[in-house]
Amino acid sequence: MPQLDISTYSSQLFWLAITFVSLLVIIWRSAVPRISDALETRQRRIDDNTSKANEFKKEAEAAIEAYEQVLANARADAQSRIAQAHAMLAVEALKREEALASALNTRVAVAEAAIAKTMTEALDSLREVAVAVATAATERLIGKAPPNSSISAAVDNAIKVRG
Repeated sequence: MPQLDISTYSSQLFWLAITFVSLLVIIWRSAVPRISDALETRQRRIDDNTSKANEFKKEAEAAIEAYEQVLANARADAQSRIAQAHAMLAVEALKREEALASALNTRVAVAEAAIAKTMTEALDSLREVAVAVATAATERLIGKAPPNSSISAAVDNAIKVRG
């Protein structure tokens, strides 16, 4: 094998060095700038995306904060409206209760008056019945009808005594 011949080592090393240096120069002049440009472009794109992501994050946080503020305002407004409605309902219920109490008091007064009138009429009719019964009983016992005024006085006296 010619590579292993010691006499050709120096020329092989010479051409190896020239080939290595020429390949190194070619790569350094053409490939390295392209790779460097690609890496720089990639880094710029990453930095731009990172800055956009930070901006979107800030906008999202601001939107969330605004949403929470609107939600808190809506809750406070709802609570105040509920309190107002509750107060209005309480006032209306009180008015209705007062109107109902007034109507019931009027009806009770009318009913008491009707009861008193009916009781008076019942007592009057009871008195008349008592006078008629007393007249009939006395007439049956003694055989003659007593005067109406004396029986009326006796019945009135008995009613006063009994209460």
